Amino acid sequence: MLPIYNKKNQNDNPKVEDTVELRSLETKSTMNFDFDGNKIHFISLGCPRNLVDSEVMLGILLKAGYEATENLEDADYIVINTCGFLEASRQESRDTVEETLSSRKKTAKLIVTGCMVQTHRDELKDKFPGIDYFLGSGDVEGILEAVQSHQKGERVTTARSYLEAGEIPRRLSTPKHFAYLKIAEGCRKRCAYCVIPTIKGPLKSKSKDQVLKEFNLLLDQGVQEIILIAQDLGDYGKEQGSKNLAALLDLIKSMLAIDKPFWLRLLYLYPDEITDELIALMKSDSRICSYLDMPIQHINNTILKSMRRLTSKEDIIQILTKLRHEIPEIIVRTSLIVGYPGETQEQFEELAQFIQDYPLDNVGIFKFSREPGSHAYDLPNQISEEVKEERYHHLMKLQKDIVKKQQKKFLGKKLDVFVEGYHPETQLLMIGRHYGQCPDIDGQIIINDGRKVKGFGKLYQVEITDIADYDLVGRVIN
Repeated sequence: MLPIYNKKNQNDNPKVEDTVELRSLETKSTMNFDFDGNKIHFISLGCPRNLVDSEVMLGILLKAGYEATENLEDADYIVINTCGFLEASRQESRDTVEETLSSRKKTAKLIVTGCMVQTHRDELKDKFPGIDYFLGSGDVEGILEAVQSHQKGERVTTARSYLEAGEIPRRLSTPKHFAYLKIAEGCRKRCAYCVIPTIKGPLKSKSKDQVLKEFNLLLDQGVQEIILIAQDLGDYGKEQGSKNLAALLDLIKSMLAIDKPFWLRLLYLYPDEITDELIALMKSDSRICSYLDMPIQHINNTILKSMRRLTSKEDIIQILTKLRHEIPEIIVRTSLIVGYPGETQEQFEELAQFIQDYPLDNVGIFKFSREPGSHAYDLPNQISEEVKEERYHHLMKLQKDIVKKQQKKFLGKKLDVFVEGYHPETQLLMIGRHYGQCPDIDGQIIINDGRKVKGFGKLYQVEITDIADYDLVGRVIN
């Protein structure tokens, strides 16, 4: 069963998978309940870091004797982990709270937590008096107190982000063969358009020992793909004095010293953090996926400077060229912003030309969101929503054509693929992912001949036979 509905990352037809529990060294405790039921339902919005927090909260409640349910209408307790990053994220959080209040059974208790609680709690209180309890984004371990409280309340401390430490239980909500491993929270950068440092606070890195403990625990539970996440992997350990990528490289090398098969995927690294040593490390061990999520946001130097980015157009082109040369099979994902304050038509066209001259495999395109508290909020020459929309669609169309061309390099190739389940629309097809496809954000492989598949969540060799827009089509050969 899937105990957390990760709404942000679901397709129209979300699939149900088995889960894996990461067990504490402590024994599972039980308790007597003095209320009608003990079924809990989680809705997790936003990024994978939020999802990890939701999995920790779920683990705490399951250890205390509560029972997870997929069905919101059956739940006695509902937890919504909100996202407050952009206005669109906050609107999704509001919509989700409103839908939940109208759909839950009358006796169900609603707990709202996450980033939006930390930054917009008063608004949520005024708009939704039906919320029973507010829990701060850094107060994850207070979830049991929130659920057991017999009156409306809140626990919102100054802690803005959460990192596991010690033997905190966690229940995975991802399919059993992959999991996210959060190694840091907060951010030390000051990009002009971003309010993450305000929302999540300063950079905080887990200790190497704690990360390796969780890494080994995941492997012991049968997880085969581990995705390292942070707001910025490249800054791991820097608040503790680490220089350049020293702490991250040391951590990855320690992971690679473990003599077990696995995939290791890196999310996210900025262009100035893609060093020769990192590239050499990626080349040295095939267990590191030849995949990088490298946010560049724009290519025009004037815009990049205004964004307070640390790289130039020339730097970005140089690192992309080096990556393609050193790791020919590398898959590069990035994010781009259109409609940034002061972006001229000429500067936008420079960005459009760039993605044609230096094709990227996957691109997330965002319209600039004017966030109160960000430096860019007060910049002159704000772009109209109509122009943002026009530029967004133009870039999306260009990128769709680029993806079709990029996908052709896979035709006829035989790839190792995690076969993950049946296609959401028909059991005549299956779906899977190769090394260049990150869960939930990239395309997938549609398998039209899966007769040799004996079980899901396992690696098979798949021959790619066709392209379907952002997806590939193939058949399992062994």
